[in-house]
Amino acid sequence: MSNKIYWSISILFVLLSLLFLIRKEVVLVEHEQGHLFITSDFTLGWIHSVEKEPWYEEYAIENHQLILKETYFKTYGAGTPNSGTLIETNDGYIHYAINEFIEEVNMIASDNIKTTIYSNNHSIDLSKIVENYTNVSISVQKVTLWQYLRGEKFD
Repeated sequence: MSNKIYWSISILFVLLSLLFLIRKEVVLVEHEQGHLFITSDFTLGWIHSVEKEPWYEEYAIENHQLILKETYFKTYGAGTPNSGTLIETNDGYIHYAINEFIEEVNMIASDNIKTTIYSNNHSIDLSKIVENYTNVSISVQKVTLWQYLRGEKFD
């Protein structure tokens, strides 16, 4: 084998190996029909089942975990936070700074509550990509570069 072919094969092998060795930290949104990756902070929004008002939670990645930074909603009702710091605003929402690490967010997505993920001025209505009453799990994961390049990204 000539030196040129040997080096070409060696470089190709190294590059292909990197696809499986390099890992990228992402927010993994898993559901029965598949998954998608988010690489930035995001907001999770839905319609509260009792109050019938929008509810939002802002998340970030810190120290390889999700951190719930803030939650905001229009009215007090079932499930409203009992911890956190009230933030004064004039936007019609009640804001609470939470700053709590969350290992994983689990929820049921349905047409009734219109669960939506917002990130970098984009939004995805989970009820449009999953079947009604599907369990959705959101967590921070490290995936290989190969998995990331082949997966559906949402940013």
